[in-house]
Parts: sequence; C-alpha cells; structure tokens
Amino acid sequence: MSADHKAELDRHFAWFETKLSARPANFVRWLRKPSSRLLRIPLAVLLVVGGVFSFLPILGLWMLPLGLLLIAQDVPLLQKPLAEMLGWIERKWIERQRAKGAQ
Repeated sequence: MSADHKAELDRHFAWFETKLSARPANFVRWLRKPSSRLLRIPLAVLLVVGGVFSFLPILGLWMLPLGLLLIAQDVPLLQKPLAEMLGWIERKWIERQRAKGAQ
C-alpha cells in the first residue's frame, strides 16, 4: 500500500473518531491495532451488512464507511479504492455544506 493511501485512511479514521464521544473513539482506536485483528474483521463485516440494511430503524448508513475502513486495515487491495472513494465523498459533502450555507 502506498504511504499516501495509508495516510488518507488514517485521516478519515481521525475524522470519524472526532465525531464519536471519548469511549467509542477509544474503542475504534483499539480496533485499529494489529492485535485486534480477530475482532476487527468480523465486526467490520457486521458493520458493512448493517450499513447495507440502513433502512431498518436501528441500523444506520454510518456503519458502512466504518466497516469498510476496518476491512481496509487488513485487505491491501481495498486500501487505494477506499481512500479514493472516501476522498470523493468528503469533497461532495463539503460542496453540499457550502451550497447550504450560500442559500
């Protein structure tokens, strides 16, 4: 994996952690450690599935990017496309926020 893609994924994780309260953010940091791999992979799969079924009341779309980020920690093939996809989503989000502010 390119160092640029790793840095980009780390930046997205840092952003996500800022949106969480202290306890969940610490849990996400712990999940990213190499020693947490046996828990990280099944949890990532559950988050992706939960994100896909976000139309259900308890689940949410926020689960999908977190699950993909966690999977990308262990699947090098996903790291570049995921970093690019999250960058695109971030740019669209910023554009949308600016458009709302201009109204």
